[in-house]
Amino acid sequence: MLIAGFPAGAWGTNCYLVAPAAGEECVIIDPGHQAAPGVEEAIRKHRLKPVAVVLTHGHIDHVASVVPVCGAHDVPAWIHPDDRFMMSDPEKGIGRTIGMPLMGELTVGEPDDVRELTDGAKLELAGMELTVAHAPGHTKGSVTFGLPEAADIPPVMFSGDLLFAGSIGRTDFPGGSMDDMLESLARVCLPLDDSTVVLSGHGPQTTIGQERATNPYLRQVAAGQGAPRAPRRGM
Repeated sequence: MLIAGFPAGAWGTNCYLVAPAAGEECVIIDPGHQAAPGVEEAIRKHRLKPVAVVLTHGHIDHVASVVPVCGAHDVPAWIHPDDRFMMSDPEKGIGRTIGMPLMGELTVGEPDDVRELTDGAKLELAGMELTVAHAPGHTKGSVTFGLPEAADIPPVMFSGDLLFAGSIGRTDFPGGSMDDMLESLARVCLPLDDSTVVLSGHGPQTTIGQERATNPYLRQVAAGQGAPRAPRRGM
């Protein structure tokens, strides 16, 4: 299994390219602000052929490069229907005006081929099976993508802005909800094996075991308690 990730843009949003091995087809996860050059570099370095873009949610820091990346490789983009509007109207998703000097030139809109994600769907892409889990809280249409354990890697969850190393995503944007976030953490994260590698939308990788032991939000959810207000992580 090959997973190539890098932080991109003003918010350091993690973009991932996932393939069975170098020289094969790949899936691109969350090509956000200024991610296109890094995507192309990873494609060249690992001799990859993209077949799809999949999105953990619709915030601009995760989708800003969807149109150019999909257009360059003639591939579809997958997103949950509750967040699809953000591709065409990113300011509505964050409830504020986006500063153009910070963001630079943006290609706002949908790629030619957009497909919608559903909870529990199993996407057969690039010779891999990605399992979709609807995980609202950060946004109404947030999802995670799971890869099963393979011979060379433990299980992997691409958590978007649901779960970070030591923290969780913020819930104060339009469509955010702390109640939904806590429910998603309990339903999506807690049942996973401790060995599951968590590759999040921001920050370093971690594991479910590490977060179960040290993340104050996940610990309180596991104990059946509420959680303090989420910190400002992500955009």
